[in-house]
Amino acid sequence: MPKMKTKSSAKKRFKLTGTGKIKRKHAFKSHILTKKSKKRKLALTHSALVHEADENNVKVMLRLK
Repeated sequence: MPKMKTKSSAKKRFKLTGTGKIKRKHAFKSHILTKKSKKRKLALTHSALVHEADENNVKVMLRLK
């Protein structure tokens, strides 16, 4: 039986924190930034945690479950 591979897209997008939560980046900060306010762009810069409803799906993609 071959090894189970992680999803390449998921391993690039998510990181595990020390307490076992999953960290993610915000979307909508790659282009068309002129119409977005400075406050909005600054808020999108900071990372966030994956919502607990989506956590199981992400863990399956990362083969943590």
